[in-house]
Amino acid sequence: MEKTMTTTTFELHGYQVERNLGVVRGIVVRSRSIFGTLGGVLHALVGGNITVFTELCEKTREEAFDMMVSHAEELGANALLGVRYDATELMGGVTEVLCYSTAVVVSPKK
Repeated sequence: MEKTMTTTTFELHGYQVERNLGVVRGIVVRSRSIFGTLGGVLHALVGGNITVFTELCEKTREEAFDMMVSHAEELGANALLGVRYDATELMGGVTEVLCYSTAVVVSPKK
């Protein structure tokens, strides 16, 4: 599925929904390494963007998104509507990132 066929909105401009295949999701549970945590703490003392945490968040969100897309493709979807992210701290240093949306089959509007 092309990234252009995913959207946070509930319609895809120029396409009509032919079938709704239901909710799909990708879930990643990630912990920080002791080295990453230490690096982040030291960086926090200096201030600014804590790049080690930013990179971890970006990688985790990308993995959850890719899992969601794979789930949708398994169902036969060619588009995803209403893409959302959610994150929950399960315990200190362990976070769940959930990416979810509605898998649909769309066709170009006539």
